[in-house]
Amino acid sequence: MLSWVSNNPDLTDHVLEQFKQYLIKSYNKNILTERYPFIEESFDTFKQEIRAPKHVNPLDLHKDLGYYMRQRFSEYVRILRGFAESCGVSGVPFMVNIHGTGGGRGFTYPIGISQLYESYTQETGYISGSDHYFGNLDMTTFQDLYLINGMMDAVHLDDQPLTSAEFNCGDGNFGETLTGRYDPSAADLKTRMSIAQGNRLLNYYLMAGGYNRKLQRPMSDGNDRIATTGERHGFAAPISPEGEKNYTFDRMATSIKRMLAVKDKLAVMNEEHDDLHFAFIPDYYMTEYHYPDSDIEKAFIGNLTSNRAHASWELLARSIILSGYRFTGIDIQNSPIDVKDAGVLVVPSAKYMSEVIQDKLVAFIAEGGRALFYGELPRYDMEGRPCDKLIQALGVTFEKNYEANQHFYLSVQRVDDVNQKELRTYFAQGFLLDGQSPLIKIAGTNHYAGFKTQFKKGYVTVLTTPYKTDLEFFRTILEDLGVKPRLTHDYRHHGIFTTSVRDKDERFIHVLNLEAYAKTCHLLEREKMLFDGELLKLEGYEGVMLPINFNINDATCIHYSTCEIISYDSAHVTFDTKLKDIKIKMTTTNKVSASSQINKEQQDNEYIFTLKNNKEVETLTLYFD
Repeated sequence: MLSWVSNNPDLTDHVLEQFKQYLIKSYNKNILTERYPFIEESFDTFKQEIRAPKHVNPLDLHKDLGYYMRQRFSEYVRILRGFAESCGVSGVPFMVNIHGTGGGRGFTYPIGISQLYESYTQETGYISGSDHYFGNLDMTTFQDLYLINGMMDAVHLDDQPLTSAEFNCGDGNFGETLTGRYDPSAADLKTRMSIAQGNRLLNYYLMAGGYNRKLQRPMSDGNDRIATTGERHGFAAPISPEGEKNYTFDRMATSIKRMLAVKDKLAVMNEEHDDLHFAFIPDYYMTEYHYPDSDIEKAFIGNLTSNRAHASWELLARSIILSGYRFTGIDIQNSPIDVKDAGVLVVPSAKYMSEVIQDKLVAFIAEGGRALFYGELPRYDMEGRPCDKLIQALGVTFEKNYEANQHFYLSVQRVDDVNQKELRTYFAQGFLLDGQSPLIKIAGTNHYAGFKTQFKKGYVTVLTTPYKTDLEFFRTILEDLGVKPRLTHDYRHHGIFTTSVRDKDERFIHVLNLEAYAKTCHLLEREKMLFDGELLKLEGYEGVMLPINFNINDATCIHYSTCEIISYDSAHVTFDTKLKDIKIKMTTTNKVSASSQINKEQQDNEYIFTLKNNKEVETLTLYFD
């Protein structure tokens, strides 16, 4: 990891010998000589040209070095696994830890996926584990976690679940300076979102701190210990090196207990998705190594970086998720794009895109596919050669890029809604239209940065300017493309995340309040109110996991509950009812008794339990005889 965060690739003589052989095997002689004119010269010349390229297209080298490194890491992992198996370690999954979060955000995390996905998909018996360092899960970060879980899912084999090898917990006080401390909800809400997305394993890091013992032989390095962190490590952990619990422990422990209480159900449930996928292009994140003295490569890296994440996450994905859409990722680079399976395809797109992917997208749309492109329509392939097949298929003409500066205050305006005012922005890719339906016009020009069109059997919407986080706008775009969110709420503002998981008829509805103040709302599915119209109350940064059609035993089913299950077996179920308006609907052929006084309505085998303005009953247990 250190080699890529410092842009210091391993280019030793040994590695470059292997890289040269990789190139010889990858290309026929004519193409290889065109890409690397010095390939048949001395090895010293080859080394010099690779370490400081002067006679090679830097983007050719960028691609080849990145692909070689993926293969190298894959071989390394395979050899390590071989060592373990030769020592008798077999029949267990081998986990590859994916790194990449930085500065409390997930923008660079998919770099780790890009580097390592070939390592854990080379054969069966591997799983990938995320390495999450987000801090709080709130309105800033929630889409980061949702997206990178989806991107991991996009490259997994069918037998590879989501897992987390290093799931950050603790309070964020990593420097022991009492800064950057997290809200107590941090680990709880991240756990809930990950479990809702199908995560089957969470390894909390660091759960408990400890002491680094002295080495038997002093190293005279100022530390003389088995680790570089000093005598104590893990002072931000929920349990300190001295065994004391910090303020994050109780909320985290409660969250873990809630998941474990229904572990048998969650272990076989999968997230329910709307007919929508978020495209993942691994090569867009293959930016860990780049030659710093090349203006061509700087422009390439800058364009990919700005379009693959940032606005497409914070404006587009945030709006989509807050509108109620549930989705996962799809690897459009290495997998076929099937019209029947992809649904509406959301594509964060840069100025560069391989010819192969452009061809796949054109074919997908022509066959009846539906797509939303956000960022820029590609004009070059990934080696910088002109390639605008997607633009040609859509029938528009690229005119120019507009960039705001201190003398040019770039503005755009919706033309599909005359009530919308002009919006200041920092970039727009301008097109001339030829019969397409305009959406966004670049102010003061006859060029457009947003339009809708039909291509053969398919439908496409294109936005080439970072439009604001407008939930109604993006929901309208997706509905025009044919997909509506099934699970929604009626809270008049934003800040609530909803999703659901299912196994056959049994389900859980996950609801997270991503802000610090309390909210009330109804949940709706296909525009019909859930829980018989009961109003849900969420405290600030609260998450709940509400059961639907939850089978207690062969005779008893909880049709729904507005409060969480704490524990259950065939003879009882206990709910967390503290400060909750309680409504539980169930059917059973058993006799039912309750641990507390609560309103009960019964009609044959159907029961409804209710309690309003509850401030006294912290838990409610129903017993079945």
